[in-house]
Formats: sequence, C-alpha cells, structure tokens
Amino acid sequence: MSKELIVVLLVAPLVGFLINGLFGKWLKGNEKLSGWIGALAVLVSLVCSIIVFTSLNGGAAPLDETLYEWITGESFAFNIGFRVDALTAVMLLVITGVGFLIHVYSIGYMHGDEGYTRYFAYLNLFVFAMLILVLGNNYLMMFVGWEGVGLCSYLLIGFWYDKQSATDAGKKAFIVNRIGDFGFLLGMFTLFAAFGTLDFTSIFDAAKADNFEKVFGASTLIIATLLLFVGAIGKSAQIPLYVWLPDAMEGPTPVSALIHAATMVTAGVYMIARSAVLYDIADTGQVVAWIGVLTAFFAATIALTQNDIKRILAYSTVSQLGYMFVGVGVGAYASGIFHLVTHAFFKGLMFLTAGSVMHAMANELDMRKMGGLKSKMPITHWTFLVGALAIAGFPFLSGFWSKDEILHSAWGSEPLIYGIGLITAFLTAFYMFRLIFVTFYGESRVEPEVASHLHESPAIMWLPLAILAIPSALIGLLLGWGGHDSWFHHFTKSVFPEAHHDASGNVIVFMIISSVVGLLGIAFAWTRYSKQVPSDEPTGTLHRLLANKYYVDEVYNALIVQPVKNGSHFLLWKLVDNGIIDGIVNGVAAIVRFIGGLLRRFQTGVVQAYIVSMVLGIVIFLAYYLFFA
Repeated sequence: MSKELIVVLLVAPLVGFLINGLFGKWLKGNEKLSGWIGALAVLVSLVCSIIVFTSLNGGAAPLDETLYEWITGESFAFNIGFRVDALTAVMLLVITGVGFLIHVYSIGYMHGDEGYTRYFAYLNLFVFAMLILVLGNNYLMMFVGWEGVGLCSYLLIGFWYDKQSATDAGKKAFIVNRIGDFGFLLGMFTLFAAFGTLDFTSIFDAAKADNFEKVFGASTLIIATLLLFVGAIGKSAQIPLYVWLPDAMEGPTPVSALIHAATMVTAGVYMIARSAVLYDIADTGQVVAWIGVLTAFFAATIALTQNDIKRILAYSTVSQLGYMFVGVGVGAYASGIFHLVTHAFFKGLMFLTAGSVMHAMANELDMRKMGGLKSKMPITHWTFLVGALAIAGFPFLSGFWSKDEILHSAWGSEPLIYGIGLITAFLTAFYMFRLIFVTFYGESRVEPEVASHLHESPAIMWLPLAILAIPSALIGLLLGWGGHDSWFHHFTKSVFPEAHHDASGNVIVFMIISSVVGLLGIAFAWTRYSKQVPSDEPTGTLHRLLANKYYVDEVYNALIVQPVKNGSHFLLWKLVDNGIIDGIVNGVAAIVRFIGGLLRRFQTGVVQAYIVSMVLGIVIFLAYYLFFA
C-alpha cells in the first residue's frame, strides 16, 4: 500500500467526472460509452480498494500521509492528507463495490435519457466526494467531502429538473442538510479552539491525555461531540432532520440506491465511529443511542402504511440508520459499522429491484396497482426476496448477524433501548413483507396496457441484482460468525476504543429471540396481506396519522417554513430589498440623472453660446487671480 495507490483510488472517479462533464456534448451520440467511462472509473477505485484492504488484512501498517499544506497561518496549518486504516478500508470497499454495481445498473436504467452523460458525471463526482470524506486524516478534509456529497445529492435528487417535485425535493435536501452542517462546523470550531488543530491523531492523543485547553471547562468535549452529532443527524436523516430523505426518492432510482442506502446517509455513522475516542471520553453516546432508537421506531411505524414502494424503502433506510446509531451510541462501534456494511448491500439491492419493477411498470410506484409480478419478473422477485429476508433478520442472512449484535449490545447498555429495538425489528419484518406480498403475490392488478409490456429487466440491470444478492445473503455469516469475537471485530479492533457495554449473556438466546420476532413479523404480514390489498383510503385515526407521516411536514411548514417565508417576504423584500438596496441604487441613479439634466442645458449646440461661456470663464479666472489670489 503506497501513497500513489491512494491517489489513483481517489482521482479515478474525478477523471470520469471530467471526461463526461467536459466532453458530454460529444459523447451524446454514444451514450453507452459515457456510461462505461463512468463505471470503469469506479472500477479502478474498486480494484485499488481491494488492494488496500488485502494489505491491511495481511498485516500492513495503517497509512497516515500528508500530501501538502493547504492553509497555513501564524499558529495553525491545515493539510491535505489521508488516513487509511481498517475503518477506512471497510468504507472504501462499500463505496466502490456497491457504487460500481450501481453504475453498471444505471447504464441500462438510464438508457435514452436526455441527461445521460450529465447523470454519470454527477455520479462520478459523488463517489469522488465520498472518497474524500472517508480518506481525509482531519476534520477539515472530512468536511470538504461532507459538503461535496451534499452538493451532489442536490444535483442528483433534482436531476429531472423539469419536474417541480424533483426540484423541490433537491432544495429540501440541500436546506435541511445545511442545518445539520452548521452544527458540524460549530463542532469543528470547538475542537480547534480546544486543541489548536483539526488533525485526527493529534486531537485523539491530546484528548486521551487530557492535555488541552478546556474552552468550555469540563464540558468542552461534550459540547463538541453533540455539535458534531447535529451534523450526523442531518446527513444521516435522524429525528428531527429526517424529513428530506423520503422526498429524495424523486431522483432516479439508482441514485436512491447509491446515496440513500450505501454511502451518503452513512456518513454520519462513519463520522461518529471515526470520532469514537471523543464520544467515549465525553460519554455522549447515550444521546446518540436514544436518538437512533427513537428514529428507528418512528420511521418504521410510518413505513407500515405507505403504498409507494420507494417511500417504504426510504423510511426503512431512516429506521436502519437508527439501528446503526444505536450501535455506535452504546459503544459497539464495530457492530454499528458492521450493520452499515450489511445494510449497504441488502438495501442497495432492494432499491435496484424497486427500479427494476418501475422499469417494467412504466414508472408506476403504487404497489396497490401491482400484484402477481413474481411470474413475470422472476429474477427481480427472488433478488428482492433475498434483500427483504436479510433486513427482516431471517436466520443466518446478513441483517440477522449485524442487527443481533446491536440489540445484544443495547441490552448490556440500556434494556429499554433493546426493547424498542426489538419491537422495531418486528415492524421491519412486517412492512417489508407487506411490500413483498402485495407487489409480487396474489392476483395481478396491473393496468391492461402496462401488463402487455411486463417483462424482466435486461441483463445489464439484473446481473448487478444477482451479484448484490450474494453478499446480502452471506456477508453477515462470513464477517460476523462469532458475534463480538468475530473476524470483523478483530479487524477493526485497533480503530475503536475498548467497548464499555456488557456483551455477556447467552448469545444463542438473543439470536433465538431476534429470529422469532422477525419470523412473527413475516407471518403476520402473510396472514394480513397475502390475499388482501391495502385500502385506497386510510381508515381509523391511527392509520390516518401514520399514512400522513404524523403530519410532521405540515407542522414544520406551519411553524417554521411559512413564518420564515413571510418574514423574509416582508423584511427582505419590502424593507431591505425594495427599501434599502433598491433605494440606494435608485437614489444614486436619480442624483446622476438630476446632475445630467442640469449639465445638458449647457450643451445647446450653438457656437456663440460656447464662445460666451469660454469668455465668461476667462473673466472669472482673471478676476479671481487679480483680486483674491
């Protein structure tokens, strides 16, 4: 593993972005070339990531390398540098592995779209920004990548900018994330004030030695970690800043798979795992865990009554991110990252299978208009089923291992969190198989015109599904066998502080409980929806409340959006814009116009008048010189 290898890994997607971005006009005639350029750029990064992972697994020392000084001052210096350790290697494999398959899938999915080359340019730029985020060896580099993925998410969510709903969703994601990013910035400023640097190694070593200026007294690290967590709440869609992610489904479905399953939304979890030393010392993990478990339960209840297949998956993502925060919050950092890995595969798989259904159903998303798709789309059905079983915690599939580890750790830290997490696991299995049974089983409710064109997706789309189904089923077993003593825990042991939660107790009992809960959820969904379709209109107060997502968007609109909009309309438009800014500009113009009006009276075009003016001027000059000088 060398510095040059890391540079190639990072720069390859940037090259793909530049080629598609600068020469896209000439590539439009051959759209597949544009798609394969984007895919091959990420493939290069994937190969480099595999080499990095293999080197570290073989015993190579982690790399912490500074390329050059970026910003220097009298008492500070910010560097462009990389930190490559076990946590970085895991994230690199997830980003580039899932990212490459999504790029390949997109070649078929986006076929014929007018913005084909622009799409792959944005997708490559997103991967480049995410790689900066996980490779940086200081908080400033992380923040550059953090803002980069925020920008790319705005571009990709609003990709079809001729749709009002897409542009609104893009703006919503951008604005809500700015709220969280403000907290991240304040957290960075607090760390810099305390340590005089933003370098990971320097901050962690000083924090462990308690050798820093306590700018807020003993509360310095508590404030800093909570502010950083505000950034994670925004980026990883937790209560109360989760509202952008369900609307982000307006973008192309592969974008949902990449941004909202495998990469961007996991940035907050990665940041807390990277800052594990600080959260461990500050003892703020309980706040993280409680926000996580409440978000997991809250989002799962909303998913129960949704009928849009992508929105069900979106709320499922919010819920599963909550589980990850529970893991890192209770100090089981490796377990939280383990669930991040398994979730990236099975949720990426389910988003892509949802895209396959949309491709066959003329972009229809309402599962009440589907049914009986199993026989028409067998590959899509079976791969979706694998992903659903994995997220439901079906025994020995990937989600079973990672979710069980988190719940086990939560029991040792706070039994109530474990209880809420277990109930959420039941809800997860129920709403996922509600989706499965209504979409793929029962009688067909497909419109006759659409039914005549129903078909399995082309190979360029179903091959990535088949490949993703393998790790969705097996990666939990391969990495997680042995629980808290698994290979994955040993591989990442050097990155995280020693866990303080109690992971004792009979592991088999916890596994049995998790399995039974998941199977009960599946069974309940079968009895309820195997032959029944959700009603068109919500019935009952609770059902309406859940179907309308607790009216959170409406509350935010009434209490925040409209007051700010109305205040801005009056203050910024009438007072500041019209009154002050326009007043100054128009006032200056009026003065110039007045002076010009006076001066033009002297420009009569009559030569005799000009001679009289000149003579009069000479007389005045001589009079002044003779009598006053």
